[in-house]
Amino acid sequence: MADFGTVMNLLPAQADGLATLSAMGQTSLPFDPARLIILIAWVYLCMYCVQRVQLGALIPERHKTTASLVCLLTGPLLLLVLILIAAVQKSRRSPLGFLESLREQARGAMMSVHPDVAAYYRDEENSVLQLIDSSGRTLDEIYGHGEWRHEDAKVLDLTETVVADAIRQRASDILIDPRDESTYSVRLRIDGILRSVKELQTEPCRAIINSVKAVSGMDIAERRRPQDGAFLARRGDVTYSFRVASAGALNGEKLSIRILNKDAGTTTLRDLGAGRKQRTLVVKTMQKPSGMILVCGPTGSGKTTTMYAMLNTIDRYERNVITIEDPIEAILPETSQIEVNPRADITFAKTLRSVLRQDPDVICVGEIRDEETAEIALRGAQTGHLILATIHSDTGAAALIRLLDLGVSPLLISSGLNLIVTQRLLRCLCPRCKQPAELSDTQIAQFDQKRIDHSGMCEAGQCKDCHRTGYFGRTAIYDLLVVDEPMKAQIAQGQSFLARLKEEGTRKGRTNLRKEGLKRVMAGLTSLEELKRVVG
Repeated sequence: MADFGTVMNLLPAQADGLATLSAMGQTSLPFDPARLIILIAWVYLCMYCVQRVQLGALIPERHKTTASLVCLLTGPLLLLVLILIAAVQKSRRSPLGFLESLREQARGAMMSVHPDVAAYYRDEENSVLQLIDSSGRTLDEIYGHGEWRHEDAKVLDLTETVVADAIRQRASDILIDPRDESTYSVRLRIDGILRSVKELQTEPCRAIINSVKAVSGMDIAERRRPQDGAFLARRGDVTYSFRVASAGALNGEKLSIRILNKDAGTTTLRDLGAGRKQRTLVVKTMQKPSGMILVCGPTGSGKTTTMYAMLNTIDRYERNVITIEDPIEAILPETSQIEVNPRADITFAKTLRSVLRQDPDVICVGEIRDEETAEIALRGAQTGHLILATIHSDTGAAALIRLLDLGVSPLLISSGLNLIVTQRLLRCLCPRCKQPAELSDTQIAQFDQKRIDHSGMCEAGQCKDCHRTGYFGRTAIYDLLVVDEPMKAQIAQGQSFLARLKEEGTRKGRTNLRKEGLKRVMAGLTSLEELKRVVG
């Protein structure tokens, strides 16, 4: 026991001795390990920067030797300074700010770090939008094969930015209007509603207008006379089509750019929102060998897209399909598409008369604008051709009145017309922010009286995805008027039927559209306010 106690007394003394030796060993090391690690990391970083200088494109070839020597001493500091200088230079000659230019320069430096990163950014570079005229020339080539001044480069970049932003926000139209002598406004029509996006000074905005007119094949010097044109835009493998109209206005010149629907060629009636019974009726009418299907509605109601969807219901390998359009909005496979050009004396009537001699089975007429086109189309429907056409009118009854007002014979209308399709576009509620509708007691009582289930009704909210509008995308509602034998006999009566048609037919057409829209409201797809705005 005495020996054990002696040992226990000696242990603390030995422990203190070991701690003292350890402390002496630490203080006697000839270097600091942390500093050594930092030094080694700095050397490797300098060597890596020299490699980037030799392999990258940030520094010209003749200066790479000097830059490599400087990198051995300064490491990444030289690359950082060069990136900052390049960002400043780019921000001065483009509409991008300094931070955006700095981000692009840093992105370019990262492209040389890893192949995967480079491939990702190359894909992003391919997404840059390029404006192209009808002959395939870009804006750079139109302005002198890229040898333009910094001011021109800024204007071209700003023009492409305006168009790219409109595509990104799903706009159907770009409107550039003078507000006063010093300011222009840029507005976008998104889901049928105009939205102001920016205001620009007069000089840069006039330069943007001139750029668009140049790429559209319009006369830049002419600012008062109305002009029409068209151009394309390419982003990677995707091509967009645009239709341009200009006119002189107070305080300057206004420009309207219509963005054509590039997906119209693959759209189906189901995609547009047509019900099962409506789709069945349209397909049944499309299978007939002759007759006319007339699509009517106001401007911007999607008539051409619906006509494309109808053409997608037939087998275009077995039937010869020819379209006459102004302009061609989308490419339809196995279809002969002809574009109207009034300047070259290629009108709807003359082209339609020529097409009838080309053994067609189905003819698609972009728009009936005059008596000659209407008569030729209806006579073609009588002679064994299926004719699809659009006309600007409010309802199916109004379409018949419009044909009669154009001077078309009632007998010709009754014998050639098979189906009239009236349509409207309703904005869809944003799925992220829509909320249950708060109905008043009067509205609830009215719905209960008509036995309408209002439990699924929703109203618009606000979120970033829909730009706080509460709506995202649109759906179509249709009213189908079948021109059967009893109606053909009534149309043939002429003026006696016309009086009843103006009074009863228009009211009935609106009622049918309202019923179709109410089904969308009950399903929570759109709101009651949107239905009232569109249909009334």
